[in-house]
Amino acid sequence: MKTYLVTGGAGFIGSNYIHYMFRKYDNDIRIINVDALTYAGNLENLKDLEIRDNYIFIRADITDKAAIEKIFSEYDIDRVVHFAAESHVDRSIKNPEVFVRTNVLGTAVMLNCARAAWEKPDGSYPEGKKFLHVSTDEVYGSLPDDGKSYFYETTPYQPHSPYSASKAGSDMLVKSYMDTYHFPANITNTSNNYGPYQFPEKLIPLLIHNALSGKELPVYGDGMNVRDWLYVDDHAKGIDMVQEQGRLFETYNIGGHNEKRNIEIVNLVIETLSEELDDSDPRKKNISKDLIRYVTDRKGHDRRYAIAPDKIKAEIGWEPETTFAEGIRKTIRWYLSHEEWMQHVTSGNYQKYYEDMYGDR
Repeated sequence: MKTYLVTGGAGFIGSNYIHYMFRKYDNDIRIINVDALTYAGNLENLKDLEIRDNYIFIRADITDKAAIEKIFSEYDIDRVVHFAAESHVDRSIKNPEVFVRTNVLGTAVMLNCARAAWEKPDGSYPEGKKFLHVSTDEVYGSLPDDGKSYFYETTPYQPHSPYSASKAGSDMLVKSYMDTYHFPANITNTSNNYGPYQFPEKLIPLLIHNALSGKELPVYGDGMNVRDWLYVDDHAKGIDMVQEQGRLFETYNIGGHNEKRNIEIVNLVIETLSEELDDSDPRKKNISKDLIRYVTDRKGHDRRYAIAPDKIKAEIGWEPETTFAEGIRKTIRWYLSHEEWMQHVTSGNYQKYYEDMYGDR
């Protein structure tokens, strides 16, 4: 039985990954979920797994070296899947030092603890040990709005926000450990994920929540920024395939081939929500394009992201399976059937954060 240490497993992508892994491997694996449970970490995402003997949750901060060392000393960890990160660009603009601490220092702690636990006296590592660092396409910067250029694994890094700079720093740390220590690792860089359990400060769940409440739908700038969208289950599958089949020391881009302008996303959410709600639902009459409100553009807002997953398809055989039209409908249906979850995560500090970010625009 392989033991996986998953950092940030109570967050959006991490919790979806854990669900995917148990669906695929059931009792053939053990997962240790380490999460500090900050604003985006929610154990409700994984409450259905609490009955499992092969699922363990440990509340710990990845910057806490003693806590991470203790986990490695108590468990024989085969794989590390490192999701834990501060991830929202707006928050990074307001508090960049928090992002540097978690994303850079936290990654250094994880690398050092894994290396200390795995490295043999001769500097080699046992077969099967692997550290997978999950990163973002934002480290590459911005692309021309031409629909022709793409991010490749060889694209030079040019981060434009404190968030993407901190992720670029963590990527470089992993690269340096692979080069310096021959540390068994991979890096994956992914495009914008969407799907169940996403915290509603991100675009799609924010739109769903606001539209259902009849609240305005904030759109940065002119709404013409382009992002590549990937359904989160497709991403989880890609991570697993890189863990199992990826060549050590390689970086793999995991992209969705789903480029959409932000205003397209807004309009599609409005249309799909209207279709999914029953005519008797009183909220249906509130959902319209009249809710759209253009707000001051984000500082350093990259114009276009588009990631080329050619390498992962050629070497491993992964490619996205979920079209955006299918994925957005599945996502909206999930939120409609999990309204209690949404109510829980949009209470308290989230409301204050929303006002701080959008209230005066």
